[in-house]
Amino acid sequence: MNNPQPSPNPQHEGNNSGLLNAFTLNGQGGGNALEWEHIRDWHKEGAPLWVHLDRKSRKAQSWLRHDTGLSPVICNALLAEETRPRAQVFEDGMLVILRGVNLNPGEQPDDMISVRVWIEANRIITLRAPKLMAVSDVRDSLNSGRGPASPMGVLVSIIENLGHRMAPVVANLDELTDQVEESMLEDPDTSLRLNLVNIRRQAIALRRYLAPQREAISYLIGSQAPWIQAAQKAILQECRDAATRYVEDLDSIRERSSIVHEELSARMSEQMNRTMFLLSIVAGIFLPLGFVTGLLGINVGGMPGVDNPYAFGIVCLLLIAMGLFGVWIFRRMRLF
Repeated sequence: MNNPQPSPNPQHEGNNSGLLNAFTLNGQGGGNALEWEHIRDWHKEGAPLWVHLDRKSRKAQSWLRHDTGLSPVICNALLAEETRPRAQVFEDGMLVILRGVNLNPGEQPDDMISVRVWIEANRIITLRAPKLMAVSDVRDSLNSGRGPASPMGVLVSIIENLGHRMAPVVANLDELTDQVEESMLEDPDTSLRLNLVNIRRQAIALRRYLAPQREAISYLIGSQAPWIQAAQKAILQECRDAATRYVEDLDSIRERSSIVHEELSARMSEQMNRTMFLLSIVAGIFLPLGFVTGLLGINVGGMPGVDNPYAFGIVCLLLIAMGLFGVWIFRRMRLF
């Protein structure tokens, strides 16, 4: 068994070469790391090749267009700015576009990262712009000697890792929905609306790409490409089932958040109506008192009790009696 030779710099982050990593696969889980000069010497009859590129690099774009033998249509699809997950078979290979959650520091998971793949029987080319953890996992597995043995194995591993990285994100959204629902039942507050909006936004954004990605995986399963093995199709079926569960979970999260939002709005409206009702009762009690005090406050001659030292006390007792009478009236009407 050949020992894998880890690259001294397995991921070329921060340089302008455009080459993130490249391996020739030894068929036993490992690979030999390559640089640009070795990639140019590679031929289709040699060991299987995996090249992973920075899509934004001009050098990588130039190599893709001029040194790979790919048609302009395929190159344009691999380098397009806006993409959706899909898979398409061509005469000499297959184009696959996938999306993975963005787990880079300071980023939102729903800002999904695109990975573009061109795969042939003996070569696979992948491209991305921001760093994608799922692809880094495959690179690390090759460095440790436990990686895929073929180009199709690389693609299957990427799809598996995309699903593994997706699982905790969906589970976290489901947990956040539970927390908001419990908070709404215990202490409804307008701040919960912002949480619900964020949850729904993330669920919608994730489902937007995950649903077509499930269809792309189904396309791979039904493909008659000779380099796809039965065992790999079985793994892809598991990935498709997992994607289906994620889509169903996201649909459930979106529906639950909508129901919670409606219930929260109803509770907040009920709370406001109760407050307005209480204010109306208080206003109803103090309205006649305000009328009497306003009437006694007019500055004209003939005001009764001006010269009576007990007039102020009598008026206060009268106002208290009127207030109690108003409370009694509202109690008789069962308003509170």
